[in-house]
Amino acid sequence: MGAADHSPGTGFEQDVRPLLRARPGLSLDAVDTASTPGFAGNKKLGTELRAARDAELSELQRQIYANATVGARHRVLLVLQGMDTSGKGGVIQHVLGGLSPHGVHTHGFGRPTEEEAAQHFLQRVRRQLPRPGVIGAFDRSHYEDVLVPVVHDVLDDRQLERRYTEIRHFEQELADDGVVLVKVFLHLGLAEQRENLLARIGDRTKQWKFDPSDLEARSRWDTYMAAYERAIDATDADHAPWYVVPTDRKWYARAVVQDLLISALRGLRLDWPDPGYDVEDARRRLAEL
Repeated sequence: MGAADHSPGTGFEQDVRPLLRARPGLSLDAVDTASTPGFAGNKKLGTELRAARDAELSELQRQIYANATVGARHRVLLVLQGMDTSGKGGVIQHVLGGLSPHGVHTHGFGRPTEEEAAQHFLQRVRRQLPRPGVIGAFDRSHYEDVLVPVVHDVLDDRQLERRYTEIRHFEQELADDGVVLVKVFLHLGLAEQRENLLARIGDRTKQWKFDPSDLEARSRWDTYMAAYERAIDATDADHAPWYVVPTDRKWYARAVVQDLLISALRGLRLDWPDPGYDVEDARRRLAEL
């Protein structure tokens, strides 16, 4: 949490960022997807902590929004990647759901349309970038374009490296323009995904969310993991860090993503902007009306 509170009873014992930050030579197979690094406590404590910090995140979101009204370029982009049922939508709902809709922009990237497929792969992403003062969240992202094509052998190594380079330049461009990037891989276990899919099929209200193509992706699990490892290793940077968050325990993943956003916003060290008027004069004139 960096600047966040680590006092007894908070649940987080230490800054989770260095614990979860992707390291060179990342091995996803070595990560325990049911673990809760940096957190001491159970689901009840984790859920209560996240709810208790909603107000803090909301205050920081209003502050970055207020600064944008006087010309500041700051905004945050949360990039969520993960296999099906890893909880990307749940993170957006539970972590960002309590914020003012004026200060949040979310977008889910599905399969490119025919028109999008004919364009540069970053074009549809640029159209969804958050404006200054806004927290943006992507449910899937431009990383789909260096994952799915790799798994299906559409790109050769030369084409893939070119895309990695374009992504690195793109994210540097964003950082230079005031975007704080927080990239999260929600790392779900294979056995846990099976349980999630079975629960989805067994719930009449969620059956519509199941796609038979999920089974094809599941059959290529190891290939996807290798593609993720390669993409994360190629694009992790201090201005665009990747965090690998174990997500079998979704309450933990949600609390961590909330913490990462709070740390990112606190790191801007913003204050409330000065008013562009004389406060005492405004107060006096208002009293006279």
